[in-house]
Amino acid sequence: MRDDVVIATKFGFGADPTRPSSGNGRASLRSAVEGSLRRLGTDRLDVLWVHGPDASTPVDEVLRGLSGLVDAGKVLHIGFSNFPAWRVARASLLADVRGWPPVAGIQTEYSLVERGADRELLPMAEALGLGVALWSPLGGGLLTGKYRHDGFGRASELGMLVHSESSARTTAVLDTVIRLAGELDRTPAQVATAWVLGRSRRLATPAFPIVGPRSLTHLEDYLAALTLTLTPEQVDELDRRSAPELGTPHDGNRASLDATGRGGRFDGPVVPVA
Repeated sequence: MRDDVVIATKFGFGADPTRPSSGNGRASLRSAVEGSLRRLGTDRLDVLWVHGPDASTPVDEVLRGLSGLVDAGKVLHIGFSNFPAWRVARASLLADVRGWPPVAGIQTEYSLVERGADRELLPMAEALGLGVALWSPLGGGLLTGKYRHDGFGRASELGMLVHSESSARTTAVLDTVIRLAGELDRTPAQVATAWVLGRSRRLATPAFPIVGPRSLTHLEDYLAALTLTLTPEQVDELDRRSAPELGTPHDGNRASLDATGRGGRFDGPVVPVA
């Protein structure tokens, strides 16, 4: 039954290479959604994500187009994927003051080797009450450890890899994940996914990882992470190894919080660099 499933899809960048894409404009948006509904054999999309910003379409035009689709019952909820925090915050405000459908959530990359969302995106989502979908929890397969042994995946089959061991920090994170996996008699993928699941639960807003299994074995590996609970000490070690450099103005703000006796954390999710 249709009501037993949630259908979410993304819009953007153009799917037909023979036609020029008009980015996130309303005509392109309408055409893309109509095509998705036709291909999926359904009358509505539960969630429509705008895949990313383009260089020319203002966010109010995107919101007008999305609002029309929601009013027509073709889309129920809207979200933004891979948008910077300031654009999402502006979209959320515009939707609120103009009576358009609210922004329901964001998608962003997040894993032990990519924690840039800790700087702005996750604190924003918590402050605005937006849901968060975290993609690539294994860093494009890097955190499985398979590429240390010429494993198959994005690097070998697609000619691309989301992350590689390009820094001492990344190597230290992967070393820690592999070591903990051995101590726990689990796979590195389960350790990395369990960390993201735990991180999701620590956020003050609904959050979940998006998994992308390419085989039943991959899916079973992901699902096994649901039965793995990392100890506080293990979580702390992974947090410290993977902590991102925050940069200005966050480092200064963190120092101010330290001086007040409130510790080295923001009210949000940022974990301090050791």
